[in-house]
Amino acid sequence: MNSQTTRTLTALAGAAGVLLLAGCSGAADADTSTSAGSYQDGTYTAEGSYQTPETVETISVTLTLSGGTVSDLEVTGDPQAPETEQYQGQFIDGIDALVDGKKIDDLKVDRVAGSSLTSAGFDQAIEKIKKQAAE
Repeated sequence: MNSQTTRTLTALAGAAGVLLLAGCSGAADADTSTSAGSYQDGTYTAEGSYQTPETVETISVTLTLSGGTVSDLEVTGDPQAPETEQYQGQFIDGIDALVDGKKIDDLKVDRVAGSSLTSAGFDQAIEKIKKQAAE
């Protein structure tokens, strides 16, 4: 292979990598949120998943909405790794204080009680619940 061919293949591989990463970005998720803010009262359940270094983990979120505000919350985990059990437990123990009494449109958590990855699964489940409640 000559150097021109090598540079061309390298450039094509780089461009493909950029497109692949762009497809994995969170930007596509921005369209999934409901901005109208009119939700039907009721109890809704959804699962969210997130990637850890070892596994893909899931959590289940059940919440009750009243006037677009969270009036009750239950989060359950299904840890696949021992370390995940610890972090999901910390998340579950701390999330209620951050969510109860808040408008569902204002919910977006980053880190709860030292658990940062579980938040991604929680936020994903909240987006699904917003869609259910808006229908």
